[in-house]
Order: sequence, then structure tokens, then C-alpha cells
Amino acid sequence: MKQKIPVAIALEYDQQKAPVVKATGSGELAERIIEIAKENNIYLQEDEGLIEILAELELGDEIPEQLYKAVAEVIAFAYIIKGKFPQNFQQ
Repeated sequence: MKQKIPVAIALEYDQQKAPVVKATGSGELAERIIEIAKENNIYLQEDEGLIEILAELELGDEIPEQLYKAVAEVIAFAYIIKGKFPQNFQQ
């Protein structure tokens, strides 16, 4: 069976505009992106379909509107894990 080559996409979200592609890579570069994320306690999400689409974007590109919901769910989950909630959020 053929082993999958790892692929990683790093997004930056400043809460002002759409998330932006900050790093992409496959193979050893993907492994290094993942390692850096882990070292910095950055949430990692594995979603092959989403990665496949995001991998088509260039560095510095904002994610397209069609991906807002999918990426927003990932970001929201990452915030909740870190105990961050929007202002006026009521549990």
C-alpha cells in the first residue's frame, strides 16, 4: 500500500478579515509545519477534503467565501479548546 505524503496548510486569522494562507507544504516541509504548530500550542485539524482545497491557494491568499463555514467551525473549535469565547457569550 502506498504511504500518503503529509500535507500541511497554516492559516492566520486576525479576527478582522478572512483567514489567510501563511504556510503550505508537503512531505518534510509539512512535517516541519506541524512540528512548529505543536511547539507553539497551535490547534491542528485533520480534514483531507479541506486540505485538498486549501492546498490550491497561494501564500497570502484569503480563503474563498465558499470555505468560510468550514474554516469558521475549525477556528471556533480551536478557540473553545483554549477557553476563548466571544464577548457576551453565554454558556
